Amino acid sequence: MKNNMEEKTLYIKPQQLHDEMLRLRNEKKMDFLESLTGMDWGVPDEKDAEGTLRGLGVVYHLESTENGQRMVVKTSTLDREQPELPSVTDIWRGAEFPEREVYDFFGIRFVGHPDMRRLFLRNDWVGFPLRKDNDPQKENPLRMTNEETVDTTLEIKATQDGETTEERTVLFGDDEYVVNIGPQHPATHGVLRFRVSLEGENIHKIDVNCGYIHRGIEKMNESLTYPQTLALTDRLDYLGAMQNRHALCMCIEKAMGVEVSRRVQYIRTIMDELQRIDSHILFFSCLCQDLGATTAFLYGFRDREKVLNIFEETCGGRLILNYNTIGGVQADIHPNFVKRVKEFIPYMRHNLKEYHDIFTGNIIAQQRLKGIGVLSREDAISFGATGGTGRASGWACDVRKRMPYAAYNEVQFNEIVRTEGDCFARYMVRMNEIEESLHIIEQLIDNIPEGPYQEKMKPIIRVPEGSWYAAVEGSRGEFGVYLESRGDKTPYRLHYRATGLPLVGTVNTICRGAKIADLIAIGGTLDYVVPDIDR
Repeated sequence: MKNNMEEKTLYIKPQQLHDEMLRLRNEKKMDFLESLTGMDWGVPDEKDAEGTLRGLGVVYHLESTENGQRMVVKTSTLDREQPELPSVTDIWRGAEFPEREVYDFFGIRFVGHPDMRRLFLRNDWVGFPLRKDNDPQKENPLRMTNEETVDTTLEIKATQDGETTEERTVLFGDDEYVVNIGPQHPATHGVLRFRVSLEGENIHKIDVNCGYIHRGIEKMNESLTYPQTLALTDRLDYLGAMQNRHALCMCIEKAMGVEVSRRVQYIRTIMDELQRIDSHILFFSCLCQDLGATTAFLYGFRDREKVLNIFEETCGGRLILNYNTIGGVQADIHPNFVKRVKEFIPYMRHNLKEYHDIFTGNIIAQQRLKGIGVLSREDAISFGATGGTGRASGWACDVRKRMPYAAYNEVQFNEIVRTEGDCFARYMVRMNEIEESLHIIEQLIDNIPEGPYQEKMKPIIRVPEGSWYAAVEGSRGEFGVYLESRGDKTPYRLHYRATGLPLVGTVNTICRGAKIADLIAIGGTLDYVVPDIDR
């Protein structure tokens, strides 16, 4: 569904927040919590204009999957010593990890959240680094000791007299058999740790431990100029570098009122789709390797090289591409670009049939994937599990269709949607999306308009005061950028909606009752990339 509606912004006081959010969910059909961003708007000042927002708070981006309507909700508390806000985890399950992230970085405790542990930082971390009055380095020298795993969850509950109480629950009992998957394991595609409680071969519950490679990118952004922030987006997801940077450039351009040329729009679209093909080929290769199909793994890596060579010729890089810039792209396409892309399209189409012959149709592969790790459409929306995972569960959530950008409104392509919601559906969605990406590129490659590849920009870029959100369809789902500016040459707040965090949030739900051996197939088909989560 195309959505060109303006986003309505609403401020809700903390006391009314939960009831109002429930009303928006039920009456306005706001069933998709698109993004949840922690904020420190500072302390009140006598010079503040009327209506100036202050305090520690949250920005929620909501969307209705029924009618496409969008809304932004803001809330805040002035209590910096014991900041508390109502949790919305009982309304949208996808709020669980983002609320923990906000607690981790801002110290806001969410009343009603079942698990108020830190998500990314060490358990012995002092302070909350994204607060404007916090100096993380001052109180946190480099610690070389191993941290102890916290085995109790903390729930803050509201009492009838308006106060709050704390309730602690032991996560794993002494009689439970718990195994560690990770932090270093091939099926996690990075450094991620699952603590898995087993009943025989069956998974009882999973505790997800993130943050092993967290780099504090959102904190770093606060001291970087806008052109400097671009370099970090490539490093969030090495298989979505082009798309991530595209989203950030789009957000800054939207804020500044900059219109890029149609040539740039075409080039960006082609590059995004080449990146998607690159990602999906690697998805295929790694899944095959995880399930023991080494030959298919080698085929995928052979073909992926073709895409990386095309990138290298124009961008100078293969993984960290640094191509999109504010107002355009770093350099015009290489003279060989069109020729090599046109050669790649039939080559890849032919080899896709080979992939299906060697793996998709294999009876062992089908038995490992079909009926395994089922995620319902309702749960996919509630968790905010976008991308191939959401579409495999029957949710048409493609940003390219919902909110067309670049040249996507000029091309014809099918949104691949299946209804089974299992590992095989997630696999097939991505394999079929390679076909659609080739089709999109085919429509554009011979029709790239003439024009500048870069708009003239001022040497020092300042973004007007205000807040903006922009999103693209990344390789793994919606990648969003929330920007709040105070008119300076550095962002006041720059938050990324990670594509992988909602996917990991589904793991405990999907895996309950499954065999421990199935965890590998489930993790592989969810297709999360850990640096995108541990930003």
